[in-house]
Amino acid sequence: MKRAVALTIVFLVLAGLAGGLAFFQFSVKPQMIKGFIAAAPRPVPAVAVADVRTETWQARIAAIGTFRAVQGIDIAPQVGGVVRSIQIESGQDVTKGQLLVQIDDSVEQADLKSNLATLKNAELALERQRQLVTGGSTATANVDSALAARDSAAAAADRTRALIAQKALIAPFAGRLGLRRIDMGQYVSPGTSIITLQQLDPIDVDFPVPEQDIGRVSVGQAIEIAVDAFPGKIFAGKVTSIDARVSIEARTIVLRAQVGNPERELRPGMFANVSVLVGTGRDLVTVPRTGVSYSLYGDTVYVVKPAPVDAGAAQAAPAEQALIVERRVVKTGDTRGDRVAISSGLAAGDTIVTEGQLKLQPNARVRIDANAGLKAPQNLPRQ
Repeated sequence: MKRAVALTIVFLVLAGLAGGLAFFQFSVKPQMIKGFIAAAPRPVPAVAVADVRTETWQARIAAIGTFRAVQGIDIAPQVGGVVRSIQIESGQDVTKGQLLVQIDDSVEQADLKSNLATLKNAELALERQRQLVTGGSTATANVDSALAARDSAAAAADRTRALIAQKALIAPFAGRLGLRRIDMGQYVSPGTSIITLQQLDPIDVDFPVPEQDIGRVSVGQAIEIAVDAFPGKIFAGKVTSIDARVSIEARTIVLRAQVGNPERELRPGMFANVSVLVGTGRDLVTVPRTGVSYSLYGDTVYVVKPAPVDAGAAQAAPAEQALIVERRVVKTGDTRGDRVAISSGLAAGDTIVTEGQLKLQPNARVRIDANAGLKAPQNLPRQ
């Protein structure tokens, strides 16, 4: 009996200890941790901010274009032969009528001398027949035959001169040459491209615009062009022609504009970011693009404003202005560089968060860190 009583007492003591430990672990301890967390000071997230401002933007139609030369050709011989002389170098600027390449024409020069001799003899024979027919010593038919022989000899001489001219390749217009593809003594066949010639100033740019914008474009309209090769530089031009039909596949119409290129910086085939200036300038509320959070449920921004006095007085130092953020739905419009237009939801003078939105909630306290913002790269991607 004594042993049974002792075991019962030990069991009850152990059960009481286990129950007390469980109560402390699952009830008292969580409350203690929650109290410690509530008493601990919460860090205020630092954010970068920017002011909402009003800017004057002119309506634009953005397009992607390609430069092409006003005049651009591949120089190719009409007749074959061996290259006798090369008067130019790759990349050289040439004038209209300048000799580029001379193909050997020694055979044609010899033929020309023979044809000229034949022509001279035919002219003398024709003159004698005319004198004889005047004196009644020969028939008129002989004069006609002599005249035909003279004309045939003249035509043969002209044909030889034309062949000689075809073997002298000259520049049909002023421009810049490309890379030379022939060497001295090389035989070239008819139609073989030996070098390109491009007129670079001015230069054309072709670009498509959607068919719904046909009514907004016209000949003479101003355009601005940016190219990746020259960051930050804008080239101005004007629309010179509009295609007569709309592409069935893409539902776009192609416009051609002309751009001044006195420095020869723009080259045919280069990629062009084209903006067609339409309408007049208008005042728009704009913000940095990094300040807008895009989602399927609407675009939002965090607006920084002073915290209520009762909410900030207990936590902020007297000399520090407590700030909170308000999550606001906005309606975005056009984009220009690193800024986006806001048609509703903001007003000029508001301050929004531009970096650090992921750690924010509506009505959360924030502090402004002047060094928190990242610097924008010099070359921003274009859309």
